[in-house]
Amino acid sequence: MAGTPSDSTARSRLSAAVRRLGDAVAARVSVDRRALAAFRIGLGTLLIVDLLLRSRSFTAFYTDAGVLPLRAFASDYATNNSLHALSGEPWAVGLLFALAGVLALSLAVGYRTRLATVASWLLLVSLHARNPMVLNSGDTLLRMLLFWSVFLPLGARWSVDAVRRADREAGGDGDSPSSSSGGTAVASVATMAVLLQILVMYLTNAVHKFASEPWMSGEAVAYVMQADQFTYLLGAYLAEFTGLLRVFTVLWVALLFASPLLLLLTGLPRAGLASLFVGMHLGMAVTIRVGLFPIIVVVGFIPFLQTPVWDALGRVADRLNLSAPLARWKARSESLARTALSAGPSLPRPAASERLDSLRGSDLGAGLARGRVLFTTVLPYVFLVLILLSSAASVGYAEVPEPADEALDAAEMDQSWQMFAPDPIHTTRWYVAAGTLEDGSERDVFRDAPVTFDRPARAETTYPTSRWRKYLKNVYGADNENHRSYLANYLCGEWNRTHETAVENVTIYQAYERTNPYNGTVEAANRFELIEYDCSGPFVQRD
Repeated sequence: MAGTPSDSTARSRLSAAVRRLGDAVAARVSVDRRALAAFRIGLGTLLIVDLLLRSRSFTAFYTDAGVLPLRAFASDYATNNSLHALSGEPWAVGLLFALAGVLALSLAVGYRTRLATVASWLLLVSLHARNPMVLNSGDTLLRMLLFWSVFLPLGARWSVDAVRRADREAGGDGDSPSSSSGGTAVASVATMAVLLQILVMYLTNAVHKFASEPWMSGEAVAYVMQADQFTYLLGAYLAEFTGLLRVFTVLWVALLFASPLLLLLTGLPRAGLASLFVGMHLGMAVTIRVGLFPIIVVVGFIPFLQTPVWDALGRVADRLNLSAPLARWKARSESLARTALSAGPSLPRPAASERLDSLRGSDLGAGLARGRVLFTTVLPYVFLVLILLSSAASVGYAEVPEPADEALDAAEMDQSWQMFAPDPIHTTRWYVAAGTLEDGSERDVFRDAPVTFDRPARAETTYPTSRWRKYLKNVYGADNENHRSYLANYLCGEWNRTHETAVENVTIYQAYERTNPYNGTVEAANRFELIEYDCSGPFVQRD
């Protein structure tokens, strides 16, 4: 029986509502392809810089001569799968570093973009698994941004792949070079995920800070600035301006709770709010020493810049007479890309249209189509749900089923985003490794300095890098007592390798001082012993 007019009207209204909802969601999760191109360049550059920074402690953190030799790694991290743990020899790990650098460069220029993205993510996961003791929130965010990038068309613009595709189309059917880009913006599960990744980070951190009295009272940043193992550059001077730091604390907490607007707003209003977040993170970059984290976040904000922003930037370039220089630079870049492509080996193979025609209508073609849908839609959707569950679980609002939790652990996707919350760090800490040398004298074998427990003028200068600071913080943790002996063993070996007078034993201390930021009084100060280690004894793996 045919439906009544009222039924048809209800269905049409429902269909219209669904379409409007779909359009609203698409408008909010769409990402301009120019933003994806800039995002790709940023990610590739970050990977290269990250490798260069890690190379400063290459031996210490990633080889058998360092703080986590393979025998200790196999004992403490038996479930970790890492290519970097196949060998502890410097040359083997160095080859993986070099390969990762080549792949990162390939990602930055957009050559074989999808392959470079997948391989870069796999190597990054492997590198992180090799020594979890040196990881921070920036590593987690970079790893997640790279994972979501696997499902994004990062090579659609400003890439070697785009030049190759344009040349193929121009030689085939005469289409314009831009025809393959498929429009200005793209909206998919993957674009939603890469935007939500930033939002989840902020919302989770907001929940942690909401449970913190120092953050909600506006005092947190003033206390953080007293922990001068973190502060540097402008941070060393801002610590005295407690009133200004209170304003920064309130503003930052307000921004965290306003972060849902990053997804609800579109166009220029979204860009304006994103600029406030970017400004705060750039401020972090010149005040507190937290590695690449602020810059990784800044790169993570590039997809939030939608088409109106890029169009506006184009108009600004026109007004500043930059269009001609940009066009010449683009032409030179495309020429260089074509030269590089022509210099590579050329293997005879059928044209793309011939290959597709041979598959069209075949079972293999249908299977490839289904696999493409699974890869670009179903897989990112499943992991997005798991990430949301994991983040909710980290603040006590959900539980992750055990199989899902295992999947997240295997892919290194577990997230918490505490970051100075709920209890902000407000104690200055430094380490002393008092070594007794074979001639009876004492020397701090970590800093190669006289043994002293006095508070250094700047605790930040006692740590070689921010990763060393993170590592030593983790060594101090009660769950990582094994690593105290690994560290002492490394200090013995490194000292004896580089000095004529050998060290016989090492005693590692942590010293600390807590200062009130408002009156400058010292509230607490002490030191305690972490481990006493005999350098001539066997390698110790504590229970």
